Amino acid sequence: MTSTLPNTPTTQPLEPFQAFFARYQDRLSELFGDEGTVRRLALERDFPPSLIRAVLATKPLSVYIDEAHGGRGGHVHEGLSVLEAASYHSLALSLTLGINGALFLQPVGKYGEETLKQNVFPRFLQHQNMGGLMITEPDYGSDALSMETSWTDEGDSARIQGRKHWAGLTGLADFWLMTARAKNADGSLGRDVDFFVLDGHEPHQSIVVEERYPNLGLYPIPYGLNRVDVRAPHAHKLQPTRSGLKMMLDLLHRSRVQFPGMAMGFLRRMADDALKHVSERRVGGRALATYDQVKHRVAALQSAVTQSAAMCLFSSERAGVEHDLSKDGLAANIVKAVMTDRMQDSAQSFLQLVGAQGYRLDHVAGRAVVDSRPFQIFEGSNDILYEQIGSAVVNAMKKTKEANLAAFLRSHPLFGRAADSVGHLLDVRIDGDLPQRKLVAFGRLIGRVGSVDMVLDLAQRGYPAERINQAVDDLRAEIAGAFTRFQQASTAGVSEDGTGTAEWSRFVTTSA
Repeated sequence: MTSTLPNTPTTQPLEPFQAFFARYQDRLSELFGDEGTVRRLALERDFPPSLIRAVLATKPLSVYIDEAHGGRGGHVHEGLSVLEAASYHSLALSLTLGINGALFLQPVGKYGEETLKQNVFPRFLQHQNMGGLMITEPDYGSDALSMETSWTDEGDSARIQGRKHWAGLTGLADFWLMTARAKNADGSLGRDVDFFVLDGHEPHQSIVVEERYPNLGLYPIPYGLNRVDVRAPHAHKLQPTRSGLKMMLDLLHRSRVQFPGMAMGFLRRMADDALKHVSERRVGGRALATYDQVKHRVAALQSAVTQSAAMCLFSSERAGVEHDLSKDGLAANIVKAVMTDRMQDSAQSFLQLVGAQGYRLDHVAGRAVVDSRPFQIFEGSNDILYEQIGSAVVNAMKKTKEANLAAFLRSHPLFGRAADSVGHLLDVRIDGDLPQRKLVAFGRLIGRVGSVDMVLDLAQRGYPAERINQAVDDLRAEIAGAFTRFQQASTAGVSEDGTGTAEWSRFVTTSA
């Protein structure tokens, strides 16, 4: 059974984006403009239902739905702008919208059957429904391909059984995109991954929340442990163009490459509030902004904004659902890992500038630190992504038989512009296989080179030269440091006795 809510697309002319976006921004300012309200929200679990309804009433998720189904057309730059406006006020709100868009609406729009889309999309546009994605399992986080949630064919439906956790919007979303592997007759699980859309308002499709997690940050977003024993109509199964694994890679890479939308507003907020604080705060009889180290920190915050702008431009032209991103792991991993590092670094730096008053959970600096930290973990831990980046470049160098790093980068579409700017720092040979810790360090280095390339592309479009120079100078210094760390990566091993010999006090020498 499927719902029969109205599904006729609107016949009214599409509202210009500028008018739509202005209304949306004004509403966000109304909802989050009062500092007292914002401080109260920072300490509460879950967004108040009235606040979520007020945000969704502006139809921000329409930017992820095509015009044929009543949306704004699915233009990536509009989606990134919606995320940016939200994250300036609330990183949790931006992530909520991002989950709905990149992890549910975009994959359903690309891979869902027409009957499914006609049922789902009007519920988002007219009834303020929300959707999420469930991949992670208690025993299989980064090792998602070993998931044990399974499905079996039961005539007109698929029965899906298993356990999932750490899915954003647990217990709140109306729809879920559920991953599972087909169970064979002998009880073994297939190697491919399948995706099913579950409608929580329909019989036999709701998921039981067994435990609500006390997540460290992002308080307004519920996370938890879920028991899955549902039946989904076969028409609710997404249809990959090649395989379920390729579909999952396409989905995840598209999501990762849209992280700059969430990062952009957040980084702007860090830079704006930091500049205001150091201009007003006086230490030692002079404005905090006059100290050289303070200037260094604020400049780095502004540089992060420029890097985010460059990555938003990059993503806007490459992340549309018309593109197959399953093979674009290198670019997607660079964007996600670098941007989320920028978010956490900026939050830490802002907190350092603010000092003691920022060390409160209801202060924007304190919230920023704990709310941005999980971005470096979910959708691919950054350590893993940097290793994958490093491995991809090393393998490509072997394939092209080019051992000189600078020469290789000059020939690569993701690094060509950057090599002309920072290649002199990387005129070295990369020989042989690298241990994992060096691959991670190498991947982090390559990520910054990719950032330079995107910033230089932004420069060619006419972005202010002062901001470009600021970002390139900052990245060039970071690349030099990253290269040194890569070359001198520690080879220290793990002591087998743990901390058993750490009895420091017996080595103390006292005076007679």
